[in-house]
Amino acid sequence: MKAHQSLKMIVTLTIAFAMMPFLSFAKGDIAEAEAEFNPTEMIMHHIGDSHGWHFFGSGDSSYTLPLPVILYTDNGLVTFMSSEFHHDTEGEYIVEKDGMRFVNYHEKIYQLDAGVEKIELDEEQNALNANKPIDFSITKNVAAMFLTVIVMIVFFFSLARHHKKNEKAPKGLNNALESLVLFVRDDIAIPQIGKKKYMKFMPFLLTVFFFIWITNLLGLLPGAANVTGNISVTVALGLFTLILIIFNGNKDYWKHIFWMPGVPLPVKLLLAPIELIGLIIKPIALMIRLFANITAGHIIILSLLGLIFILEHAGVAGISVPFALFIMVLELLVAFLQAFIFTMLSALFIGAAVQEHEHH
Repeated sequence: MKAHQSLKMIVTLTIAFAMMPFLSFAKGDIAEAEAEFNPTEMIMHHIGDSHGWHFFGSGDSSYTLPLPVILYTDNGLVTFMSSEFHHDTEGEYIVEKDGMRFVNYHEKIYQLDAGVEKIELDEEQNALNANKPIDFSITKNVAAMFLTVIVMIVFFFSLARHHKKNEKAPKGLNNALESLVLFVRDDIAIPQIGKKKYMKFMPFLLTVFFFIWITNLLGLLPGAANVTGNISVTVALGLFTLILIIFNGNKDYWKHIFWMPGVPLPVKLLLAPIELIGLIIKPIALMIRLFANITAGHIIILSLLGLIFILEHAGVAGISVPFALFIMVLELLVAFLQAFIFTMLSALFIGAAVQEHEHH
């Protein structure tokens, strides 16, 4: 009976969790969509980064958390809050700071030239009468990463305190966290790297696994950021793996890349550049796989919901919403699966770099 009730509760919570993103779409964008619906603009708005954390609503009635705008210009550092743009992303509202004027055009901040009142762009969307300062702003994605880090610190400090205080098996959330740590160790790190050297790379593998997983889950909440759907984030994660491979690769590893033993000289000269390209492609494959899968899921869900407004018929919701709900539930699995795949492949690449080859 208790097992049945637990299963029922899990299913209910899963469906409720899966429906959350629909709430933010319904509250904020339906009224605007009914006036003039642009599916491409709507989708890019939801999956893109921004200088303010928008939850729902539009214009002055929107609920948005302002974030710090930090710009480095020719005259030095300039800081202000994103709320000073008054939700304008079309470059019409001008913010004046320290004698300089800035506009926000599609979440890119430009500094206007002297005497210019409105930004002008050429056919390639390059500014003709403005320049782009170096942007160090705390954007929505950056804030979401800080939130993920805080969640991870809270969770794992709690688990660490438990193990310091008593030797009993942890319960509740700590038990789930410990199970996942053991999963990464026993099913990813040890099989791919080996018992002798796996501990050196456990901090990285655990950090990457939980960072991607928690970020993906938080990204499914209403108004949340699409962090791992940002190519810059996945590039950084892939580069970390590449750096570990380069600095931990042993002599045998590099020898098999640049001067393969037992291979004729002409073949060596042919294979060496191919192996080097393969080394670079490994992190590229990691970053593209994570970026593409997470972004695709968001686009599919938003596209299904957008069909209601594209076809301008409420009856379409009877088909598009159940399909969107199915994809949303699937995204819960994808959130974990992508964290697992990225960590598994990273461990595989690192294991190949540190593996000790037998010489005969």
